[in-house]
Amino acid sequence: MSTKNVTGRVHSIQSLGTLDGPGVRFVVFLQGCNLRCKCCHNPDTWDGGAGTVFTPEEIVNRAARYREYFGKDGGITLSGGEPLLQPEFARDVFSLCRDRGINTCLDTSGSILNDRCVELLDVTDRVLLDIKYTDDMLYTENVGCPMAAPLDFLSVLDEKHIPVTLRQVIIPTLNDNEDNILRLKAIAQKYSCVDKTELLPFKKICIAKYDNMGLDFPFAHLPEPSKETMDSLNMILSQEDK
Repeated sequence: MSTKNVTGRVHSIQSLGTLDGPGVRFVVFLQGCNLRCKCCHNPDTWDGGAGTVFTPEEIVNRAARYREYFGKDGGITLSGGEPLLQPEFARDVFSLCRDRGINTCLDTSGSILNDRCVELLDVTDRVLLDIKYTDDMLYTENVGCPMAAPLDFLSVLDEKHIPVTLRQVIIPTLNDNEDNILRLKAIAQKYSCVDKTELLPFKKICIAKYDNMGLDFPFAHLPEPSKETMDSLNMILSQEDK
């Protein structure tokens, strides 16, 4: 049931995405973010007052045009920015999707947890949860929230038995090491709701956005990880425990 007069601010829409959840997805990037991750690819999403205003119905009607491409696994993904900053809008979008049999996926940092976010989770089929580091000091320095925030969010997902994909961007000199991957693996094993873990390579293509906005990219000095590094870390992640 859609709440009367709820609207959301949208940064952009990708009609047929393949990297933001299972299958082919209609991906909505919401405007606004409460964090300032030093590896952020989308500084243009930070301003919560920018973007284009949509109603939940407008988003779902647009998504429904592509449902023939979704197959059995695809659907809609709300990403950002941080969708938890617009929980009522996100909840109404997902509620309408559920009414139409469209799979819902939430892509989030898990850094916000309140009653409105929990209501959103009640109509969420899957969560893509960023665990950006496995060290609290790195979290505080490079993200802007304590590591406890996404872990608290993950605990709620576990209680609600919502399937979770853990994601981590691999950043050379910060988390491209075996100890970090083993800690990430331990987190995934602790929570039964986690059924997949993805390692994503750090990219610097976003520097152009920072330049256009007159901002410095904090991690411009760091290299991108090599294919060999990513293969090695994925091997550690996939190894069976002895």
